[in-house]
Amino acid sequence: MSTQHGTPHDSRRRSGLFRTKTVEQSILDTEEPEHTLKKSLSALDLTVFGVGVIIGTGIFVLTGKIAKEQAGPAVALSFVAAGVVCGLAALCYAEFASTVPVAGSAYTFSYASLGELPAWIIGWDLILELALGCAVVAVGWSGYVRSLMDSVGWHLPAGLTGSHDGQFGFDILACVLVLLLTVILVLGMKLSSRVTTLVVAVKVTVVLLVIIAGAFLISGANYDPFVPPSEPSEAGGGLGAPLSQLMFGFTPSHFGTMGIFAAAAVVFFAFIGFDVVATAAEETRNPQRDVPRGILGSLAICTVLYVAVSVVVTGMQKYSELSTDAPLADAFKHLGKPFFAGVISFGAAVGLTSVCMILLLGQSRVFFAMSRDGLLPRVFSRAHPKYGTPYRSTIALGVVVAVVAGFTSIDVLAELVNIGTLFAFVVVAIGVILLRRSRPDLPRTFRTPWVPVVPLLSVLASLWLMLNLPAETWVRFAIWMVAGFGIYFVYGRTHSRLNPRNRQAPSRK
Repeated sequence: MSTQHGTPHDSRRRSGLFRTKTVEQSILDTEEPEHTLKKSLSALDLTVFGVGVIIGTGIFVLTGKIAKEQAGPAVALSFVAAGVVCGLAALCYAEFASTVPVAGSAYTFSYASLGELPAWIIGWDLILELALGCAVVAVGWSGYVRSLMDSVGWHLPAGLTGSHDGQFGFDILACVLVLLLTVILVLGMKLSSRVTTLVVAVKVTVVLLVIIAGAFLISGANYDPFVPPSEPSEAGGGLGAPLSQLMFGFTPSHFGTMGIFAAAAVVFFAFIGFDVVATAAEETRNPQRDVPRGILGSLAICTVLYVAVSVVVTGMQKYSELSTDAPLADAFKHLGKPFFAGVISFGAAVGLTSVCMILLLGQSRVFFAMSRDGLLPRVFSRAHPKYGTPYRSTIALGVVVAVVAGFTSIDVLAELVNIGTLFAFVVVAIGVILLRRSRPDLPRTFRTPWVPVVPLLSVLASLWLMLNLPAETWVRFAIWMVAGFGIYFVYGRTHSRLNPRNRQAPSRK
């Protein structure tokens, strides 16, 4: 078997849109001197990254909001259900990341199993998911910081707080945050992991403090009924309605057993981010062992924290009386504990810093991997000679995201992050099945159990959640994908290193 050009089966597929890049070639490309990333991360670093990106404002806001509107105290079961769905996807990611320890996550996995065009599609999708996710989080962080500044009498000019109520503005805090994090990422992964470790330590401490303090304020009467009786929800219409409603006429209900699962489709998005851990596989000292530990460990920790917070907030205050803007903070205020409301705002502001940085890290690694393969200009695949980071792709994307965060009103774009993530989950799960069949000889230090049952369950669960997204989100996603197809056929297909015309003398620019 050739490590340069893969198996005969692979070479037969290289002439078309589904030409695959062998696992051996993917690993070999990471050893090119100008395109080699520095290996400095451990399993603990990866777990911290995972916790850092998953735990955001959702733990302080989403838990109470969904309890009031959809599930009541049974929202804790919704988090368990969502954690199970994510766990199915995480098992698939863990196998791929240990088998193909290369930057790019789902993009690289797809290149090895599905072929070049599907890989391009998923890479283009990941760029959308991670770039918009980073911009959304940066704007959220800016809002928390402005709130803290206002509380001590510091006020920014209205024109520097972003666009509000039709008034044009520039969000200076969001822009500066992204640019500062870009500099940190360029200076090295170890520095990035140290900053993340500090931030995550503060964030988790705040979460634990809230859980412990809230546990002493719980009233058992607030849990009755634990599963409120089912109530039919109002049917929406047009593109704002869930796709499942437009396709099948299905209208979800609030509360009751179905309310638990309807809520799971919403709280699932609080878990988004564990897949970013896989993008750092190439910079991990022992990726075959440590990447699966980082993915599964961070997901387990965050599931426990989410369930604990949801139990506390619904026990502190009757679910029907919770606020929807800041339910956890307002629950403490309701019980005469305003100090903890301030602690929660501080924890959220600090915590969002790590979320933003890790999303920025993930998208720069995907862009770097696509550039190294020739699907995007190769100039972006140079690693810094001193810091060993993909500095060109990091700087370019950091500037773009900073501008998007500063100028754009992104409420309607947030759901694009969700559909992009779920689409990646589907592709990775299918890829596990296909690579098991096409390359059973590959060494797999972590194996997804019960293949193909677990991957198929992951596909079905992800598709079900995608169908619960508004139809207009699907339309925007389709527009982004059409633009991606255009770029691939105009540039990527001809410049790919797997194009027969480019394989003899790969570009080193």
